[in-house]
Amino acid sequence: MPKSIIIKKNGGPEVLELDEVNIGSPGSKEIKITNHAVGLNYIDTYHRSGLYPLKLPSGIGLEGAGTVDEIGPQVSEFNVGDNIAYAAAPIGAYSQQRIIPAKIAVKLPSGITHKMAAALMTKGLTTYYLICKTYKLKAGELILFHAAAGGVGQIFAQWANSIGAKVIGTVGSDEKIDVAKENGYEHVINYTKNDFAKEVMKITSNEGVSAVFDGVGKNTFQGSISCLKPRGMMVSFGNASGPLEPINVPKDIQSKSLYITRPTIAHYFSSREDFQEGADAIFEKVKFGKIKINIVKEYKLENAKQAHEDLEARKLKGPSILIP
Repeated sequence: MPKSIIIKKNGGPEVLELDEVNIGSPGSKEIKITNHAVGLNYIDTYHRSGLYPLKLPSGIGLEGAGTVDEIGPQVSEFNVGDNIAYAAAPIGAYSQQRIIPAKIAVKLPSGITHKMAAALMTKGLTTYYLICKTYKLKAGELILFHAAAGGVGQIFAQWANSIGAKVIGTVGSDEKIDVAKENGYEHVINYTKNDFAKEVMKITSNEGVSAVFDGVGKNTFQGSISCLKPRGMMVSFGNASGPLEPINVPKDIQSKSLYITRPTIAHYFSSREDFQEGADAIFEKVKFGKIKINIVKEYKLENAKQAHEDLEARKLKGPSILIP
């Protein structure tokens, strides 16, 4: 039988177990697939730890790429043998074989490999909705992005540059500064050594930035608020340093008439049309060389525990994948 990573209780990487699973046949609007590559994302650690609760036991993982083995009777957009990629719930991508709703899958165009797609889908779709939907970034704008050397961060700066925007990035160590600069960040600040808010205000001649994209969370929220322009947008989309404290509206928002949003991928991709639109935009950027994907590490599925340890220790300097 095929194998999957299963979580039976919340905790550290040690709770990730490799078990045999009975897959069965797809439902009317589902497809059965064999994964050839699986994406590794920081949100996976939230599901594992219980920060984002799951009904246990559960699989884990939100994206992958592979081939179609079987289609449900009401599926017309795919055929057996098609190369596909997918992202979003239901969780369970850390697997050799699985069944997914057809609506979350897209066909891979020529030139996009399974490995590339697995490293790209969630990070690319996240970047797409952040830039094109949540805050419609325009040419000439200067914005701030935290965790600039991470998987989303690397794609984000390349995408922003492709439309003529400029990005200030923050990183957690000096060794990640070059990684961020190589991906197109105009300025890079090590926020563990420097007060990034003060540095941003220096860079902008005390004007601040029009938007901050913050996937770090607790450790960067107040600094992010302080370096926004009046009527700026705070886009909080992650908790890498821990969950946010409750927001003090008079202090945090009213003081500069700020906007704040907490977007999640599920609210931006609810139909197959949504996924296709986002994927088409990503693949076009890759096709024309506007976004380049450099997979920094591959792990075997049975080594998912080590992958999570490395992810949480900030050892990974870019997109990484699991190979079932």
